[in-house]
Amino acid sequence: MRTEQIKLKFPVTVAGHEYKELTVRSAKVRDQVIAQKSASDNSDVELVLFSNLCEVSRDVIEELEMTDYYQLQQAYQGFLA
Repeated sequence: MRTEQIKLKFPVTVAGHEYKELTVRSAKVRDQVIAQKSASDNSDVELVLFSNLCEVSRDVIEELEMTDYYQLQQAYQGFLA
């Protein structure tokens, strides 16, 4: 399985744990299906998907600075190429 390490420019702390980097793995079709079924609406699909691919709670993804979230989006897009 392909993975990419993302070093956060702005580390976040959630539930007493500091996240300085995230490891994101490539997605499978089932990941997209799970995200679509689990999300409350279309705007939540990507949050659910990224939390699953990084194996962290959704709270961690929601706390990311946009610059770090953009890094995560870029890594995900790189897997699709």
